[in-house]
Amino acid sequence: MTRPQLWLLLGILALLAAGAGYRFGVLGKSAETATAVAPQLPIFETVLADLKGQTQSLSQWRGKVLVVNYWATWCHPCREEMPGFSRLQDKYRDKGVQFVGISIDTADKIIEFQKTTPVSYPLLIGDIGVMESSAKLGNVRQALPFTAVFDQQGRLSATKLGRLAEPELDRQLKELISP
Repeated sequence: MTRPQLWLLLGILALLAAGAGYRFGVLGKSAETATAVAPQLPIFETVLADLKGQTQSLSQWRGKVLVVNYWATWCHPCREEMPGFSRLQDKYRDKGVQFVGISIDTADKIIEFQKTTPVSYPLLIGDIGVMESSAKLGNVRQALPFTAVFDQQGRLSATKLGRLAEPELDRQLKELISP
């Protein structure tokens, strides 16, 4: 095999690998919403500290539509979507919807962040293990922001890697709370 033929073969293999990665969700996830109905996941077994150091279990929100957002103070798209999430929390609070933010920052950084960007829902402190567990929800890249939406029965309804627009999430929530 000549050198040009070898390069051509390697190029074709690279294109095939990229296509397979896109098709099976390894690549290209940040611009799309993946919708799935899955069995109950161990998300409700998650116990994390809040900003006051008190442990909080996600099980306290079982039976509600739960929006779990993985974020960090240094993540620009995370910071952009949080005001919209706060507005939606206020809008749907009395309709059985609960938002929870899980950050991989320290409490001090999150408290400082809240001075400029108030958030109307609980913020919990995670670690690298929390990011690894987000892969079980579809965040195979373990990147931020990542949002997972659960229905009232605790089933994963939708996920989004990347900034989630307020109107898009608003539509999803309306569908989940409508009878």
